[in-house]
Amino acid sequence: MQKILRESGPAAAASYSLIGAVLLLGGLGYLLDKYLNTRPWLLLVGLFLGIAVGFYELIKVVFGSPKK
Repeated sequence: MQKILRESGPAAAASYSLIGAVLLLGGLGYLLDKYLNTRPWLLLVGLFLGIAVGFYELIKVVFGSPKK
């Protein structure tokens, strides 16, 4: 059981980074939109950047070289 948990750790971390990047960059875009009165453009840019960064991290884990 512990081996399975140990091996699944990087995949769980990548999924958390996907969610975190979308929330962080989307929230930053929302706040900048509110401050600069440019709704909804910076929110959309933040969301798309968050998705791109999150999927990049996920792809690094999925297609990365296996550790021995």
